[in-house]
Amino acid sequence: MNAQESTSTRPYLIRALHEWCSDNGFTPYLAVRVDDSVQVPREYVKDGEIVLNVGMDATSGLQLGNDFIEFKARFGGKPRDIMVPVGRVIAIYARENGQGMAFPPPVDMLSGVGAALAPVPRGTGDAAAPQEESVVQLVPAEPPADDGSEPPPRPTSPASGAARPALKRVK
Repeated sequence: MNAQESTSTRPYLIRALHEWCSDNGFTPYLAVRVDDSVQVPREYVKDGEIVLNVGMDATSGLQLGNDFIEFKARFGGKPRDIMVPVGRVIAIYARENGQGMAFPPPVDMLSGVGAALAPVPRGTGDAAAPQEESVVQLVPAEPPADDGSEPPPRPTSPASGAARPALKRVK
């Protein structure tokens, strides 16, 4: 099997970070770019995106597959079936500290703001050459304090003035 035939690393990284969050007592959240292929309650979609709590306490029947993430969850007290194509996941992170990983945006976002995060072709410069999938990692915007104290909680709104995670390209 060569690089062109291999499967995406995205579902494996999502599963690994979900497990890391769970093992450390954190709440794993998925940020998803919504389109017609994403089955979520549309009334909770904001600016074409939705953030989903995929912790074991918030979901039922969670399946983190290679092609789809499926589970049942309650929204406003109503049970809903959720189905997200793995390619629509733009980040997975721990709610408590913001640590996690962001992924290259879906193709439909490349013409907009997400273009700065688009994978860059590597190799000989041949335009017909396949692009490798790169990974974008969330890192704290400010270094953590070395005093042994707990990190501050993640801000709930941009107006709070607290530091927010920044994106860093990992090659």
